Amino acid sequence: MNIQFGLTPLISLLAGILILVMPRLLNFIVAIYLILIGLVGLFGLGSMHLK
Repeated sequence: MNIQFGLTPLISLLAGILILVMPRLLNFIVAIYLILIGLVGLFGLGSMHLK
């Protein structure tokens, strides 16, 4: 059984949950999200494969 998931949707989900839980941290969460998405794009870590 192969399970494939993208890293960017997981980061987006985590950022969304954090924004709902702690709305005061919106600026920091958005900044961290953008940095992580940029790193994923640069280094090609978009999907991980589990077997």
